[in-house]
Amino acid sequence: MYLYRSWGSRLFDSINYILLFVLAFVTVIPFLLNVTGSFASPEEALKKSFILIPERFSLEAYHYVFSSNVIPHSLLITVFITVVGTAINIIFTSLMAFPLANKRLRVRQPVLLLVIFSMLFSGGMIPTYLVIKSLGLLNTYGSLMIPGAISAFYLIILKNFFTQLPDELEDSARIDGCNDLHVLFRIVIPLSMPAIATLTLFYAVGHWNAFFNALLYINDSAKFPIQVWLRQIVILSQTGIGDSANSFEGAIPPGKTIQMSVTVVSTVPILIVYPFLQRHFAKGVLLGSVKE
Repeated sequence: MYLYRSWGSRLFDSINYILLFVLAFVTVIPFLLNVTGSFASPEEALKKSFILIPERFSLEAYHYVFSSNVIPHSLLITVFITVVGTAINIIFTSLMAFPLANKRLRVRQPVLLLVIFSMLFSGGMIPTYLVIKSLGLLNTYGSLMIPGAISAFYLIILKNFFTQLPDELEDSARIDGCNDLHVLFRIVIPLSMPAIATLTLFYAVGHWNAFFNALLYINDSAKFPIQVWLRQIVILSQTGIGDSANSFEGAIPPGKTIQMSVTVVSTVPILIVYPFLQRHFAKGVLLGSVKE
């Protein structure tokens, strides 16, 4: 059946398409220039402010990056922190969201108020550092994963998602002899995969991009994640100083190209994961944000 559309509606859609294209272009072009610039020669990168198509295709920057085990090793560390840290986040967030979604829990509202309070006020950097030190987590990967095991914002989203599930499912499971953990892992979580997948990506991106906590709690450079090395490289390429303690085996980085290549290496893995979870974004966040 033909649906008539007025010229105003078509004009509105056309303007929307143009704006979305411009916004997408503005978002993609910096990363595209970074990728193309990483394949340029160091001399060309110094002469030009941006490079869309390199005059001479060069792999010198990537050869420099992988000439030592610093970047590959830090990349593996980042993958480990992201995978293990995200697993900790999802497990603890689910374990806390499930009882808070139960309306029969008497202390539900006071605990929710404490959760919301933690979103507005935090202990601060120094008290957090002292707590991590007292727990013996300094210079360990646990200091990067355990303190932020539960995000209050993501906890509320997942709790709201759990609340929308029919109570009859839980009642039927308990009649069959299931306890709380069986209900959570066999019924609630399988039915909440859109929200779980969305929060998994949010947590994973947070772990992947984090560098400040590593600067605070990690003293051994051999345990630095890749984002810390990227920060060091950006500082070195801006100052032009080759510090044997912070650069790759005392060598001076070849200017901007090494910075661009490490940025590409540190970004591509998370971009590969994104398409597999992106389709769950709208469904997971919108359903989890509905007020009960």
